[in-house]
Amino acid sequence: MSASPLSNSTTRVVNESLHPVPPELRKLGFSDYLALWGSLGVGLLVMQAGALLIPALSGAAAAAAVAVGTIGGTLLLAWVGYLGSVSGVSSAGLIWSALGRRFAVLPIALNVLQLLGWSVFEIVVLRDGLGAIARQQFHAIPPPWLTVLAGAVLAGLLSLSMVGVVRRLIRRIGLWLMLASLVWLTVRFAREASPVLLEQPGKGGLAFAAAVDLVIAMPISWLPLVADYTRYGRSPRAAFGGTLVGYGLANAWCFLLGILIAALHPGAELMPTILQASFGALALALILIDETDNGYSDLYSAAVSTHSLVPKWSVRVWGPVLALIATVLALLLPIQNYQDFLYLLGSIFVPLFGVVIAHHGARPRTPDSTQVALSWVGAVAWIAGIAVYQYVTRFEPQWGASLPALAASYVLYRVFARWSPTPAGLADSNGIGG
Repeated sequence: MSASPLSNSTTRVVNESLHPVPPELRKLGFSDYLALWGSLGVGLLVMQAGALLIPALSGAAAAAAVAVGTIGGTLLLAWVGYLGSVSGVSSAGLIWSALGRRFAVLPIALNVLQLLGWSVFEIVVLRDGLGAIARQQFHAIPPPWLTVLAGAVLAGLLSLSMVGVVRRLIRRIGLWLMLASLVWLTVRFAREASPVLLEQPGKGGLAFAAAVDLVIAMPISWLPLVADYTRYGRSPRAAFGGTLVGYGLANAWCFLLGILIAALHPGAELMPTILQASFGALALALILIDETDNGYSDLYSAAVSTHSLVPKWSVRVWGPVLALIATVLALLLPIQNYQDFLYLLGSIFVPLFGVVIAHHGARPRTPDSTQVALSWVGAVAWIAGIAVYQYVTRFEPQWGASLPALAASYVLYRVFARWSPTPAGLADSNGIGG
């Protein structure tokens, strides 16, 4: 029998991702989470997603989709954050407990891949934004090393303490840069707006429920990350409230701003349109500075999840390594079909966290040495939820896929758990290490 994956007595390796954070290290409060998730909710990617809703929907219908999707998605995000704050374990720990220590490797590995994908997106956004500013302001051809510069900045941040980054950089600097840029862009483009924008009918091609799914995809994409931060919260209530208010307001604001810009300038690309506005280069630069925390957060959580799988390397070692990998991918891979990428994420992680919420409820369970290798209850419920999501997306898109998939995985887990001989499913007769 080998040692527990929580720790290895021979090498003295401790899996920090699966151990609860000690009380003395839990230093983040409501204002920290308000700033963190307010900042993470802002981004050019969110505005671009908002622009996808127009002109398929009318302005009023697009705004309604933003409201419904933001409320539903952010409540789920805050609830999983609450579970992380109560338990003190990472998102990987919550998944590990719900699916079993061996089967959980699959979704955790998928999480690392999707976080690398988001990191590549962020690096490309930073590169393209800096390049657009260089072309407009200095009439210069963007140098190829901008990609490397963006990756190097993220790698440098990942060498620092996460709590320090949140409290010193995001709360004191990033939040205010975000507010300044959003206020200016909103005022600038609102001057061009008129009530006629809300009255224009949509041209079709995107059902309202599918639009809600697209909006939900943004907060849902943060579900596998949120507990990595809220586990450091002093109070579960503060972590829940700060996440809910901060992300909800920022997400809705950016979606609506993207809708407004797309309605005023149909068919135009987002970055050049912002740059053409007065002081647009400054506003874009502020957004890009704030955008770095999105890339940082993706890579930090990817490091936490990777550490849970390979604990011999610490989170601070994995962070820069993953930043290097993301930079190389950004140099080599074309980034296309952003909307399909969001739907794919939803199909995997919406039902996964339906299982996580059903398993933990209001009292999250911490991984321990008695954890089973495979929870057949969680595995079946998760796979069934993915199937529901894919079926609805392809054959019944008018219903929207996120809520049916979430409900299916949640209900199936609760039903099957009553039939299971053990709370977690199928126990491993060979012990912890197999």
